[in-house]
Amino acid sequence: MSDTLIDVRDHDGIVRLTLTRPQALNALNSDLIDELERVLVDLESRSHLRAVLITGAGDKAFVAGADITEMRDKTPQQARDFAARAQATIKRLESLPVPVVALVNGFCLGGGCELALACDWAVASDNAVFGQPEVQLGVIPGFGGTQRLPRRVGPAMAIDLVTTGRKIDAAEALRIGLVNRVMTQSELEDYVEELTRQLGGNGPQAVRSAKQAVHEGMDQDQDTALALENSLFALCFAGDEQSEGMTAFVEKRKPSF
Repeated sequence: MSDTLIDVRDHDGIVRLTLTRPQALNALNSDLIDELERVLVDLESRSHLRAVLITGAGDKAFVAGADITEMRDKTPQQARDFAARAQATIKRLESLPVPVVALVNGFCLGGGCELALACDWAVASDNAVFGQPEVQLGVIPGFGGTQRLPRRVGPAMAIDLVTTGRKIDAAEALRIGLVNRVMTQSELEDYVEELTRQLGGNGPQAVRSAKQAVHEGMDQDQDTALALENSLFALCFAGDEQSEGMTAFVEKRKPSF
């Protein structure tokens, strides 16, 4: 790992981000949030970007939460500013045009859970622990948890988690739809390789369009969303990817995107 707070590795457009504050269980402080913002701005400018994978250093924590030591003595205005900055950065992650995948290892609590919720999907190791325990500290989730959690798991389960502050294991997270898969730590690394192959073999613009259709369509009525899908489907036929993909299928070979 480098001296920076985020290790960035690019494998043919599949970028892996590792948050590197293991001594603090990768807790989100101002410095880490600022660095994540800078990394995301750089990723937005990469035309070859195909996917982003995000994880935490070590096997104890994805992100154990926001840095309580830093937050403890903030005034209401300072707390508002801190949360607004974190919300904007996490929204930037969510808004990347390519798939964003959380690789959750260990504790994924508070701000860490909110970071994972901003990803398109999450895969967890079997030692993962999830929760929004902010009420146990006398506050509420401030990085988007009260909004993204009910959209992921439903309002009843979200209110359960954010008002009790209880923690759940990987098996329950899978059952309620918070994560997509659960596997051992070693299998998680194998999954990264498999996912890299899968995403790397697909049409990059088609993948971006598919994500756009899902994200933008969810906030619209069905007829409007279907019209969006139709427009994006037609747009696929305006570039080289569709021709190469369908020609390769007919010729029984792998496409070259």
